[in-house]
Amino acid sequence: MACILHIETATDVCSVALSEDGAVLFSKEDHNGPQHAITLGLFVDEALSMADSHAKPIDAVSISCGPGSYTGLRIGASMAKGICYGRDIPLIALPTLKVLSVPVLLMDEFPEEALLCPMLDARRMEVYAAIYDRALNEVKETSADVIDEDSYKEFLDKQPVYFFGNGATKCKEVIKHPNARFIDGIEPLARWMFPLADREYHNEMFQDVAYFEPFYLKEFVATVAKNKVF
Repeated sequence: MACILHIETATDVCSVALSEDGAVLFSKEDHNGPQHAITLGLFVDEALSMADSHAKPIDAVSISCGPGSYTGLRIGASMAKGICYGRDIPLIALPTLKVLSVPVLLMDEFPEEALLCPMLDARRMEVYAAIYDRALNEVKETSADVIDEDSYKEFLDKQPVYFFGNGATKCKEVIKHPNARFIDGIEPLARWMFPLADREYHNEMFQDVAYFEPFYLKEFVATVAKNKVF
């Protein structure tokens, strides 16, 4: 298995982790607000120092690639690219909404037939959301959604849907369907990235470091400009 450095900066939380052989060797998180420009470099230096002191060469860098905060994603991408160039290692990009779903899948009480709907806040009553099954196959692609009482009704009429992430809190009072379930306290963190990153590394699903941009920048800029959500 590979030794991979993980960087997650898509929300106000800044986190870095190091994994090898399916285990987390290092993890640091800052939950004190959007100060990624200050904390990310410190966390990365600690992770790399640990790897180097234990003679563990870094095989790849994985980054949570959005959607999310423009500034946070830009800082994370710049750091990841710099490490990849400096160490001549590949870059792995993981959708933030899939990273957000990993801890939910580890919950014992999660029903087999249920769907997952990770949500990131996009201001007002808008969220960035996707819907996945238990294998993280995409049932509804990532989009910027305006939430009302009928949101996701076509899925809720058929099976339970679990909503979580920092965009789900404001939806509790709007989505009242009996099949709607809400889970608090779920955040996209670097320590949840390793199962997804290991699979991408094994399949050699690497990004072109020179041309990589976070998902938010490429796909959502038109939507954001139109709706003025940031």
